[in-house]
Amino acid sequence: MQSSARSNLLVPEIREVMDIRQASDYLGISPDTLYKYASEGFVPAFKLGNRWRFKRSRLDEWMDRQSDQVAAEANHQDPDQKKPVRPAF
Repeated sequence: MQSSARSNLLVPEIREVMDIRQASDYLGISPDTLYKYASEGFVPAFKLGNRWRFKRSRLDEWMDRQSDQVAAEANHQDPDQKKPVRPAF
């Protein structure tokens, strides 16, 4: 067996259009969480028939925007200001 053929068996192929299981593996979250995010419009997704589909390039762009937003919020935060603490009940 060739080493390249063997490596293809060990590494799952990441397609441009992924189903919910493939996309959840790609993002590192559970399929249930991804289904919820897709239903709420939080992540870029589309339905093909009655099944959610995800374009890898759109997910990559979305993750870039999310990380840029978090970085921007961190840069604009007053270092002396502490986050509010929720009381434990």
